[in-house]
Amino acid sequence: MTTTKENALSVDQGRVFREAWIAGINKHYPGEPKPSYVAPWDETPDWERSSAAAVYQQVRAFVETSGGATAKLTREQKGRFVALCWIGQIFKHFPDPKPSYVADWADMPEWQRETDADIFEHIEQAA
Repeated sequence: MTTTKENALSVDQGRVFREAWIAGINKHYPGEPKPSYVAPWDETPDWERSSAAAVYQQVRAFVETSGGATAKLTREQKGRFVALCWIGQIFKHFPDPKPSYVADWADMPEWQRETDADIFEHIEQAA
């Protein structure tokens, strides 16, 4: 059973992930992003909020269990980790997702790869 404190921590972690995503979109997205890409936390669907919190927790656990050795990873490795964790969440919430939602790293647009790497580094620095 989760406590109110754990729920609040999860929401806070999800918000941090979402804020890092939006910052990455604003930095790397070419042109005008879709409104859903930069929607504030309160306008984000429930599945996406829980996914943001879950991926934050996965990245944080990776950083902590490696004793901070994730600092030696390349930006690509960091971004790949975020992307794979997010794909896991997509499959959790959607039985038959669009292929673009679960694209492999090489098939992702550059802006998304850079944003995922930024997210990892943001969480890594916070840990």
